[in-house]
Amino acid sequence: MTTKSAMEWNLGGEGWELKGFWPWVPLKGTSMEIGNELMGVTDWMPATVPGGVHHDLYRAGLLANPYRDLNSLHAEWVENRWWAYRKKFRAPAQAGATMQLICRGLDYEAMVYWNGVLLGEHKGMYEAAVFDATDHYRPEEEVELLVVFKQAPDEMGQIGRTSETFTQKSRFNYKWDFSTRLVNVGIWDDIVLAAKGAYSLGELSVTTDVRGETGLIRVVAEVEANGRRGNGSAVGTKESQYEEALGMTGRGSEKGGRAADSSVAVIVKLYDPEGALAHTMQIVPDDEGLASCTIEVEAPMLWYPSGYGDQPLYRVELTLAGDACDYDSRSLRTGIRKLEYVQNEDSPADALPYTFVVNGRKIYIKGANLTPLDHLYGNVTEERYGWMARLAKEGNLNLLRIWGGGIIEKPVLYDLCDEHGILIWQEFIQSSSGIDNEPSKRPDFLPLLARSAEAALKARRNHVSLTVWSGGNELMSAPNVPSTFADENLAMLRELVRRHDPGRLFLPTSASGPVQYITEERGVSHDVHGHWKYMGNPDHYRIYGTADHLFHSEFGVDGLSGVKSIRKFIGEAHRKPVPMKDSLVWRHHGEWWDTFDRDTALFGQMTTLARFADCSQWMQAEGLRYILDANRRRKFNNSGSIIWQLNEPWPNVTCTNLVDYYMEPKMAYYGVREAFQGRRASLDYVRLDWQAGEAMSLPVYAATDGESADCLVCAEVLDSAGKVLHGQAFQRRTTPDRTLRLGSLSFQAPETADGLFYIRLTLAVNGEAAAVPGAPYIFSTRPDPIYAPALTLAGGKLATEALGEWAAESGHGDAAADAVFTRQYVVRNTGDRVLLHVYPIERTDRYWTLASDAYFTLFPGEERVVRVNCRKRTGELFLETSTSAAADAQERPHIDFLYFNAAAAANINP
Repeated sequence: MTTKSAMEWNLGGEGWELKGFWPWVPLKGTSMEIGNELMGVTDWMPATVPGGVHHDLYRAGLLANPYRDLNSLHAEWVENRWWAYRKKFRAPAQAGATMQLICRGLDYEAMVYWNGVLLGEHKGMYEAAVFDATDHYRPEEEVELLVVFKQAPDEMGQIGRTSETFTQKSRFNYKWDFSTRLVNVGIWDDIVLAAKGAYSLGELSVTTDVRGETGLIRVVAEVEANGRRGNGSAVGTKESQYEEALGMTGRGSEKGGRAADSSVAVIVKLYDPEGALAHTMQIVPDDEGLASCTIEVEAPMLWYPSGYGDQPLYRVELTLAGDACDYDSRSLRTGIRKLEYVQNEDSPADALPYTFVVNGRKIYIKGANLTPLDHLYGNVTEERYGWMARLAKEGNLNLLRIWGGGIIEKPVLYDLCDEHGILIWQEFIQSSSGIDNEPSKRPDFLPLLARSAEAALKARRNHVSLTVWSGGNELMSAPNVPSTFADENLAMLRELVRRHDPGRLFLPTSASGPVQYITEERGVSHDVHGHWKYMGNPDHYRIYGTADHLFHSEFGVDGLSGVKSIRKFIGEAHRKPVPMKDSLVWRHHGEWWDTFDRDTALFGQMTTLARFADCSQWMQAEGLRYILDANRRRKFNNSGSIIWQLNEPWPNVTCTNLVDYYMEPKMAYYGVREAFQGRRASLDYVRLDWQAGEAMSLPVYAATDGESADCLVCAEVLDSAGKVLHGQAFQRRTTPDRTLRLGSLSFQAPETADGLFYIRLTLAVNGEAAAVPGAPYIFSTRPDPIYAPALTLAGGKLATEALGEWAAESGHGDAAADAVFTRQYVVRNTGDRVLLHVYPIERTDRYWTLASDAYFTLFPGEERVVRVNCRKRTGELFLETSTSAAADAQERPHIDFLYFNAAAAANINP
């Protein structure tokens, strides 16, 4: 065989320029009246592709950092201009029977020119625009590629009418509770020039299953015949019956015709997870141009979600071969697994199946909602995706819901989820709008939705991590009534899923009902959303402790970012604790998530920003921990929890996220990680405050996901000096599919010197050494504000000792740009009072940081060994400081440890 003739050249990277214009000016060029050149609102400037206009303007000095203070208000003009990207390059010497220009990320409405000739127009950011450049292509000719974007459409943000939605553009850009209005414009994904031979591989489907002891890999590949057809404006004109029924033109996106030629064959090779060749098959396409086969793998290595097993990936390679050459090739990785869906235990007969079963094992969902990683999503680098995936994996998450108000993510995220065992819940791009939430049925919208949905289905179905499709976020046919498949919009999407990915569950929307929001009414909740606040003491514990929903696909608790992050985007004049009503700047960065009154009521006066952040993060972690444990106690009557939200796309003072914009994990992240451990002991309670001497009887639970185990739980009641006031032990054997009540911790609420007492649980499994104690439950016998004594704790003394030097993790070279450095520390409390919420902080601000343990509590005389992992920050936007490359290469992370209210106590001994 000769080398294959199909080739691709990525046109991204260097050499792009950008210029802004008033609307229509780039098409006119010169003034009709006086003949002068219409010069535009900017000069040509360097541009990033993939990327977006805003960051290029910032780099050119034409835009102030839009993430700082109120600056984004002064950037809203950007969305109202036209923008032209251009790149000059020499056409490759190689040419194919067909030359295609493939634009995978035009955001949003664009015209594409090749040496001044219009190749076509495109509308929509999720479907690739594919243009035939064959007639215009001259090998080694100088080419000017010009992409002209019209102004962004004026779509609705979080508040508006869903029924009037008319675009397939990221809705959160137009203002959401966790973001501002900053509407992205530009080329947000790759642009590729492709030379195709007489034949090429088209659509591809790779699905897996398990039958008995045999793994099945089903491969279906479309073979396309290339070459000009008709007037040469596009490669082929065949459209699906569904597209024709919707009246879709598919302009600029047509695909090649199907081939029926016995001279070509598809050679399929399968490599096992160790890289050894396991199978080879040769398939001749049928008369419709489809080459299909099923590969049987005996005793396969099975793919499991994180926490339930390993994630071995097989590699499938396809080569389209002719008599004299290889025309095309494709390669992907997949996992072998059996995926099923069943109703929950004791589920109502009309409920949807919310329990996911992988390889015969029920998977309890421990998930989080993922927003886009950045407001300017075209500028997100693979390194940022990689670190976010690591945060999810090490946070014990096994599912990410990719939310319908955001974007259909880039392939790298799905690849990472395949590798890490993180299931994907993918929503199509629709979301509620508050005034009405009914799915849009506008005649200009449904074809766009169908096209982007079909493109997403075909592009993402080959990922083993993909588990659920959903019609969108919080779509409702009436207040508090989620929409169903009776809706024309959702019925259309269900048909597309049935056609293109029939093996996966499609839910009409999230929440899927029959009521939208969590309620204390019994017997009516299946999949619900809410709430998003700490609901107060004792209401929070009553609401979540008595709920009976089958699935909890969105809920949250709000809390401040850390001071280290807040200082990056809030000017010094605004760095003081205030309620949102008293600060426009704070309101601009998290208006909905004001915790000032909540935290003042529980702790007392917020005198410093550091104190406010400490108190707010405490209550966020407390509120989430209780919800997660309450849901898990009903496993598999309840099939899982999906927290709102893992991340945020722009920096907020306060939000419901676990990880802030700068990738700094909050206390809630570590609290969720502990609550989602596979082996977990937990406590149930109905409030945080008790009367001294009051009889307490608190249920103790144990869960061991995926295993039966003998569990020993030791429960201790302590005071702030570390004195054990009461202790009990509980021992029973758990089962994989239950959270088992072991008994009740019974004692009288103690009278302590400061009014605080602590309960902590230590779990030992199957006779193994007990793990470190879990984060304590902190109660008070004082009147409001019940947690005020925590602000005056004194006597704890923090001492830290580094063990060894920084070392690169296994698999990372010390000098590599992507090195992850690790170091261990011994952290001790050498004082005579408790230290609350001890955590590491990286001082150079050049590294993302993730610790093996953080926000843990040390009683007097206790110590903890903590491993800290750091990776060089890269790809972050709007950085206001810089350092020399030499210093950056030499410096290693600098870790300090802090604790709750440390600024007031000031007892840190490095």
